[in-house]
Amino acid sequence: MSSPEATGGRPALGLSLLGSEVATLFRRWRTWAMLAALALIPILIAVAIRVAGASSPGRGPAFLDQVAGNGLFVGVTALVVATPLFLPLTISVVAGDAIAGDASLGTLRYLLIAPAGRMRLLVVKYLVAAVFCVAGALVVVAVGTLIGWALFPVGPVTVLSGGQIPVGEGLLRLLAIGAYVAVSMLGLSAIGLFASTLTVVPVGAMAATAILAVAAQIAGAIPQLEWLHPWLFTDRWFDFADLLRSPPSWDSFGDNALLQAAYVAVFGGLAAWRFATRDILS
Repeated sequence: MSSPEATGGRPALGLSLLGSEVATLFRRWRTWAMLAALALIPILIAVAIRVAGASSPGRGPAFLDQVAGNGLFVGVTALVVATPLFLPLTISVVAGDAIAGDASLGTLRYLLIAPAGRMRLLVVKYLVAAVFCVAGALVVVAVGTLIGWALFPVGPVTVLSGGQIPVGEGLLRLLAIGAYVAVSMLGLSAIGLFASTLTVVPVGAMAATAILAVAAQIAGAIPQLEWLHPWLFTDRWFDFADLLRSPPSWDSFGDNALLQAAYVAVFGGLAAWRFATRDILS
């Protein structure tokens, strides 16, 4: 009789577990509440500008003064607002709950009794957090685009280099910016996963992850710590503006992806070490 490895049973098991965990994530009211909160950001921006009028150049978040002239900038402005705090908060909740949530509910032991293995379960938990990163960024972009299209004129997009690009290309640039922001959150997700392996109290892991995201941004704003800035996982969070140049500069995307990959490797390795040696009592 062939073994599961020979018949592809283990990959199928991993995909089944991933599907189950993703379904569990999106069955929770908490998940939809967080996505709804993220969706409110572009709605509030668009409605405020529609009611109160355009803002003066240089006031408010980047690209805010462009919204009244082109609704496609609502999504970009909303990402500028969401990236420092709101997205990291929601991702900290999902990543911090990954292992600690099951441990606190007493379901972690049962997940490990199934022939999944600790490392496979850990990878699946991280992938679920990554899925939420993508969902969160895309919700902000999609809702921003729709509300911007409904409330403001939409036309060729004026890029930072001064030229204009067609609406279709502008929409593709928006998707690329959303992907950039999603990638930016992968390092934080790995940190949250590691924090989740350290405790059986999900709130503690969530809070530690969120506080670290804020602390990294504060450190990145202190000139005296300039030597530290390139090593912070938040250092390139706002470099997605390079995608609004003509032609777009993809160097920042690649550099950001490498930085996040380094954090995923380090904190993913720490999470694996901790999880492999941890006594599962619940």
